[in-house]
Amino acid sequence: QGVLVPGLGTFAVVPEQINSTEEVYVVRRPVFQLDMDMSCLQELVFPTVMIPGDIVITPLDYWWLSQTNSLPPDLVRGCVEETILLYSFQLRDRQRPAFAFENIGILSCQDNVLCMQFHCSCIAGLESQDTWVALLLT
Repeated sequence: QGVLVPGLGTFAVVPEQINSTEEVYVVRRPVFQLDMDMSCLQELVFPTVMIPGDIVITPLDYWWLSQTNSLPPDLVRGCVEETILLYSFQLRDRQRPAFAFENIGILSCQDNVLCMQFHCSCIAGLESQDTWVALLLT
């Protein structure tokens, strides 16, 4: 399943098959597909990530987020939209702040490469059987 954060991109969990000399591993690993206004990314390079077509993508659930912090859904939506807008303005102005997603990872820009770095705990939480393979892949 995947979650679309409008104006930023899509987070998804995708299965990936890895063939070793001894075994075949199928691991679940997180991916992030960037979907920002290209005018924000003028001098930046970012990895091309393709989420398979069979992955169900749902929009960000503002109601669920509002239940986790006791704020009205409209206020949560406004905060998310304004935060993404601010981040895109900073990228456009050649500022390179890191964008942290609690318990998920950090969207950061190093040497003009914008990429998502997932926390080890996020990866391990998705893949309990072959954690070390998923960590190496991600």
